[in-house]
Amino acid sequence: MGENLRIVFMGTPEFAVATLDALIAEGYNVVGVITAPDRPAGRGRHMHKSAVKQYALKKGLPVLQPKNLKNEIFQNALNALEPDLQIVVAFRMLPRSVWGLPEYGTFNLHASLLPQYRGAAPINWAIINGETETGVSTFFIDEKIDTGAMIMQESTPIFPGEDAGSLHDRLMKIGSELVLKTVKLIAGGDVDPHPQQEHANLKPAPKLTPENCRIDWQADTVTIYDHIRGLSPYPAAWTILINGDQELRVKIYRASMINKECEHETGLVYSENNEIYVACKDGYISIEEIQLPGKRRMQVKDLLNGYEILAEAKML
Repeated sequence: MGENLRIVFMGTPEFAVATLDALIAEGYNVVGVITAPDRPAGRGRHMHKSAVKQYALKKGLPVLQPKNLKNEIFQNALNALEPDLQIVVAFRMLPRSVWGLPEYGTFNLHASLLPQYRGAAPINWAIINGETETGVSTFFIDEKIDTGAMIMQESTPIFPGEDAGSLHDRLMKIGSELVLKTVKLIAGGDVDPHPQQEHANLKPAPKLTPENCRIDWQADTVTIYDHIRGLSPYPAAWTILINGDQELRVKIYRASMINKECEHETGLVYSENNEIYVACKDGYISIEEIQLPGKRRMQVKDLLNGYEILAEAKML
């Protein structure tokens, strides 16, 4: 039955493309793709197609891009695809009229070991919080966000020093493989979903905002280090650099910890031997990659070729 299942795929970013590609490569019958509407992007504000749409068009797959998932025209078009199964990877919350449509249900791939890290940014928050393990989960969608009956999980370590970009790419591949296993279970009638195990110590994965991406230099070095790598390369941790008369909003992409007794006021910045150091309450952060406003991301040693950190500079 597997190859004959009429599958509708829903997703938007690059993370979802790997799964759609895996389904096509395995010969599954993807009868339609639902993705976000085109949006203006870049300096020219040209209309930008989602990564999933670009892939779907190359493969000749029908694409629907509803602004409103409850819209009657969209729902009629979705019904006309006659899906037996719907697969969701990095899309958005679905109304019951959409997720309840197929005979075999609608399942989601989520980049965490649910019920931990429900929400929009599970990869980032797992690293920000200093976790040493994460993974991917498949579950049947219900009325709430990331709470439905669990189907399968696959765990993987978070390597020391790994950033969100590296973990994203690994989970993208692990996740695509888990989706194939999940479809095989469902198609074979062997799926045995079970409720997620709720408990008091659940950690959320809320949307990343300018507020929660700002570095708190009053935190300890480990917390700051994890914050930086958990937001690299996107959207990137940021801070305010006070350097003489300049007040600059800068992004920090890579750093390391210097575990020695701090001899400076917290937040003080100085350069030494082509490196930039920031004083923390229990040591120092050595900044390795940085981006100044209007400039490209660069190695600190390259920045210091033409930029001077003045006395009494601070990070706020």
